[in-house]
Amino acid sequence: MLRSLKVANFAVAEKVELAFGPGFTALTGETGAGKSILLEALGFLLGGRGSATWLRAGAERLEVEAVVDAADLPADLRERFKASGLVVLRRELDATGRTRAAIAGQPAPVAALAALGDAIADFHGQHENQALLRPAVQLELLDRYGGLEAERAELAEAHARWSQLKARLEASGMSEAERERRAELLRFQLEDIAAVGPRLGEEEELEERLPRLKNAEKLRGWADAAYGLLYAEEDAALARLAKAERALAELGRVDPSVAGLREQLESARLAAESVAREVGAYRDGVSADPAALDALLSRLDALARLRKKYGPTVADALATRERLAAELDGLEHADERIEETKRELAKAEKTLAALCEAMHDARAKAAKKLEAAALKELRVLGLPHARFACAVEMEEGVWTATGADAASFLLAPNPGEPPRPIKTAASGGELSRVMLALKTAFAKADRTPLLVFDEVDSGVGGEVARAVGERLAALSKGRQVLCVTHLPQVACFAKTHLHAAKDVAGGRTRLRVAPLDGDKRLETVAAMLGGRGATAASRKHAQELLESSLS
Repeated sequence: MLRSLKVANFAVAEKVELAFGPGFTALTGETGAGKSILLEALGFLLGGRGSATWLRAGAERLEVEAVVDAADLPADLRERFKASGLVVLRRELDATGRTRAAIAGQPAPVAALAALGDAIADFHGQHENQALLRPAVQLELLDRYGGLEAERAELAEAHARWSQLKARLEASGMSEAERERRAELLRFQLEDIAAVGPRLGEEEELEERLPRLKNAEKLRGWADAAYGLLYAEEDAALARLAKAERALAELGRVDPSVAGLREQLESARLAAESVAREVGAYRDGVSADPAALDALLSRLDALARLRKKYGPTVADALATRERLAAELDGLEHADERIEETKRELAKAEKTLAALCEAMHDARAKAAKKLEAAALKELRVLGLPHARFACAVEMEEGVWTATGADAASFLLAPNPGEPPRPIKTAASGGELSRVMLALKTAFAKADRTPLLVFDEVDSGVGGEVARAVGERLAALSKGRQVLCVTHLPQVACFAKTHLHAAKDVAGGRTRLRVAPLDGDKRLETVAAMLGGRGATAASRKHAQELLESSLS
């Protein structure tokens, strides 16, 4: 569970601190108040891409920090970071676009935050709505809904094996001159990668060392100043503490009631001595090393060039090296391996075809279940006559890493109309409801601890808006739901109501977010109903909404 979120210097969010509880949390505010900034900050913290344009003017870096339950973390990350109880996640971004991250106080790569984000949070917004319209995404969601992740992974592995053997056999069919030209290119690429010699995690380690090398003189100067004030200078802190300790000893001999003060001061002096020794050792170990800095920058530059050519990540470059090496090996031993490759390819093709067939059957069953679940949600959301279909079509002999199927979500909003792709069949308001229905169905199929909705209720109102609020409240049972909304009918169902607004202080605009309850919540819901402000009628209506949401 997400316990708290702190955002600093993130656009207009100079300093925002929020506490979260279980259940449904609604975040409201005027258009442009900065509500979505908080969702962007949370997405950035959980591994999303960052942008230096987010940095508040005049600030050196933006910071996002959250506290989550360790039980929600993937097991490998809990073990890696020795996380237990409540865990602090932190990520920073500076004006150059560089980021630093930490999990449970330990430096962490962005990939670890992204893995954590995939495990604990599911974001639903306008961008995700557009993604839902793509056939490839629809197929992936169907597999997730049907719990077919393991089968999908097995299928991808079988396809990779078949593709590798097919490429090897095709390579063996080249002429000797063609094989040699291809082999020469592969050798050049492998030597290019080997010349850099990349290692997983190396970039993160170098970027962590870079600030210390770039600021060595400053670090040594600060350490030297601290050491002098503590120990080395005349009348330094340690010397003064020792004098004070002797004075207290004399005082204690005459007045035993204050004898304990000397012991307390002695503990403080010993602690200060320990700090002085460590600062001195640190100072002696820091020295400007232009050669090391140049080497580090050169190494980062070499890795960046490698990523650009073979990436986009170092891990991708290493995977490319393995693929190139396997292909080169096949070219160099083509003649002796052709027959063996043919036998292996036939076996791999038979395995792949069988897996595709089994996957098609499993997807067809999952599609029927999804159709029923989506129709149930559509009726609740004000589309009682709509028909929803999940078409799964298999193209014989055409295999990809996801099998031989294409999935398509189809909708007939009104009786007498044939089902068509959602993108063309639904109007704006209908599309929002269809998307919420699907997201509700998908969310019920897994137990992601946190669901985040960004204005998923756009384009609806009245009783349908109320139904949206009811669905979000139902989804929040046993997990957290965070929703940015403009609809009072939705906000009234929230267990926690947060309100965002901007104010101006010292000539600067700032985001303020406050929890609402009692009269403040009533006034806010009434203002949302009234448009420009609360009236007696809107207050009465707001009271009715809030009371009815509890029934």
